[in-house]
Amino acid sequence: MIGAEIEHLIKLLARLPGYGPRSARRAALHLLKNRESLMRPMSQALTVAADVIVACPQCHNLDTSSPCSVCSNPARDGSQICVVEDISDLWAVEKTGAYRGYYHVLGGTLSALDGITPDDLSIPHLVARAGDSAVREVIVALSATIDGQTTAHYLSEALRAAGVTVTQLAHGVPIGGQIDYMDDGTLSTALKSRKAV
Repeated sequence: MIGAEIEHLIKLLARLPGYGPRSARRAALHLLKNRESLMRPMSQALTVAADVIVACPQCHNLDTSSPCSVCSNPARDGSQICVVEDISDLWAVEKTGAYRGYYHVLGGTLSALDGITPDDLSIPHLVARAGDSAVREVIVALSATIDGQTTAHYLSEALRAAGVTVTQLAHGVPIGGQIDYMDDGTLSTALKSRKAV
């Protein structure tokens, strides 16, 4: 029913996160209907991005400069490193404007089921960075999953020799959240992490 080129486009789009065959088909059709206003500019933007965007050698963020704009900013607080699982997490934290230190992207979390070991992540590089005399705190900002918590525990042990304070993001009931809608794990963590008011 459809040509090989369109089928190839659909298969490529289906490889994007959150896209299945149907949503990829809809996206391909939308692109094809809007070639001049969307498809061609997107194609050019993808080509440019593939050519100029690089991974930062310090924090592993993606940027057009090396080191990235965060790591090269002297106004950042050099005493803190916020450890995140992925670049999308770094962008989410940075978007809040609440954190002014530096970052470190691990590239995932430890997972026995998936065979991901400390050697598969940028943990040795983090330990080396934490050994810098200017660094006083490492903030572990990983997901509240079993793999995230396992990784956080491993990091706290690995960073012990660096002599830095290791802290973790608070977990529990979100602002505006209703208790009867919370899952058991969230409520349990919130109860364990309670504080005086």
